Amino acid sequence: MATSVGCEHYVRNCLLKAPCCDKVYICRLCHDAAEDHQMDRFLVKEVQCSVCNTVQQPQQTCQECKVIFGEYYCNICHLFDKDKNQYHCQPCGICRIGPSEKYFHCDKCNLCLAADLKTNHKCVENVSRQDCPVCMEDMHTSRIGAHVLPCGHLLHRTCFDAMFQTGAYRCPLCMHSALDMKHYWKQMDNDIAQTPMPTEYQDATVKIICNDCQNHCTVPFHVLGMKCSGCGSYNTAQDGGLIQQHEQPQEPEPQPEP
Repeated sequence: MATSVGCEHYVRNCLLKAPCCDKVYICRLCHDAAEDHQMDRFLVKEVQCSVCNTVQQPQQTCQECKVIFGEYYCNICHLFDKDKNQYHCQPCGICRIGPSEKYFHCDKCNLCLAADLKTNHKCVENVSRQDCPVCMEDMHTSRIGAHVLPCGHLLHRTCFDAMFQTGAYRCPLCMHSALDMKHYWKQMDNDIAQTPMPTEYQDATVKIICNDCQNHCTVPFHVLGMKCSGCGSYNTAQDGGLIQQHEQPQEPEPQPEP
């Protein structure tokens, strides 16, 4: 089990002794994949050198053979790894991949976000304390970076990319558009203008709810999409059946008197 190059998750020269079962694993993720329980990284009290096998307290350098366990070492998370500009975020309670100057901790979202989002994101309280709505894995402790949607919800960057490649453009949680769709809505306007509905449906309307602005309105029915009269979005849901606009019956013409 010992190795001088770590595992698929981390590059390190030591193994962790799991406080829960006293077994040694290269990292907590390897432990969790093999066992029916999870390792608490913060409770690790001993590590084993993968070069000389000496068991010792967690530290950056082996007390016996002096090999460096990891270029980066956090004595809180007991994280050993190659240098990736990691930093320990005290409010998050875990280590993040940096560099730290490119990130800030949002107290309301309870998560480290890219610096360019500091005044450019919608805060959702404790949004990171949930699973990714795509892969259902924990967001807060994930080694994969988070992507912040316009609605404020989070999902993994990799999950967002995979979702977008399938043609999905809405937040899996609230159905709000996950991208700026204005260009696409203009294309929808052109497509609808060039695709008239059959005569029997040309005057039909339908009630809709807009997923982007939450507006309720009644709009013309079209099989390609119904446009919100409030914000112009086609990210809408039909609320009820078609409303047919029937012609008003004509008054009978007066008959001449005999």
